[in-house]
Amino acid sequence: MIEVKNLKKRYGNFEALKGISFSVEKGEIVGFLGPNGAGKTTTMQIITGFISPSAGEVVIDGKKVDGFDIKFKKKIGYLPENNPIYNDLSVYDYLSFFANLKNLKNKKDEIRRVINLTKIEDVINKKIDTLSKGYKQRVGLAQAILGNPEILILDEPTTGLDPNQIIEIRNLIKELGKKKTVILSTHIMQEVEQTCERVIIINKGNIVADDRLDNLKGKNERIIIEVDKNLPETFFEKFGEVTRLSETKFLIKSNEDVRKEISKLCFENGVMIYELKTEFDDLETTFRKLTSVEV
Repeated sequence: MIEVKNLKKRYGNFEALKGISFSVEKGEIVGFLGPNGAGKTTTMQIITGFISPSAGEVVIDGKKVDGFDIKFKKKIGYLPENNPIYNDLSVYDYLSFFANLKNLKNKKDEIRRVINLTKIEDVINKKIDTLSKGYKQRVGLAQAILGNPEILILDEPTTGLDPNQIIEIRNLIKELGKKKTVILSTHIMQEVEQTCERVIIINKGNIVADDRLDNLKGKNERIIIEVDKNLPETFFEKFGEVTRLSETKFLIKSNEDVRKEISKLCFENGVMIYELKTEFDDLETTFRKLTSVEV
């Protein structure tokens, strides 16, 4: 379990994090979203012990994060956005190097396990600088899951992958997430919708949303109705804010599903309904509303 408590980070006069708090349980895959400069990378670097906070703390399994503690390092697998890979090493030597850093037992077996999981068997003897961006990303992911860490922090894990590879990595993350704590940061909303059940959105150093994906997508319900008569907008006003789309078509903004009540009202007044449906904001729309930027 990860607990982030009132986390603050300053760089001179710039406050990158303004006292954020959240927790992630074992078995959860949480999407961590925000525009560029919102504080995502800073948060992940503090959680992984790469940098220290100006105030607040991160607690993992009841213990405060200590980036110098090798036992702590073993608990976390981290894939940074700009994956720092040693280009002059072969893939196998690179993974062997990190296996030694993590002081892993059964090093060869563990390297073989992550190679198979990330499907990089074909390039294990190639120099990293000869690989495509997609293969480099998979090598970085192999490094992150090396040693079977309890926590995975993944920053843009599908960058550079082709559609088939994206599906493979997405399925791998979902499988890993059944037994691990996973924080997934990405700009690709579809990745979050396909992989996560909960989403945290950060903007300008503050948490602006922390909710289940279904709840975030289900906010701002809109009801579209088309009838056989030219009705006044006031006919539907008790259900919410009404906008006329045409002579016989209306949009009703409501906080709940009132289609049954609308149907009853129309029936009682002899109004025939041609169309009655609901629409919800998708994650991208919610994100844009909360961060006031284009995705």
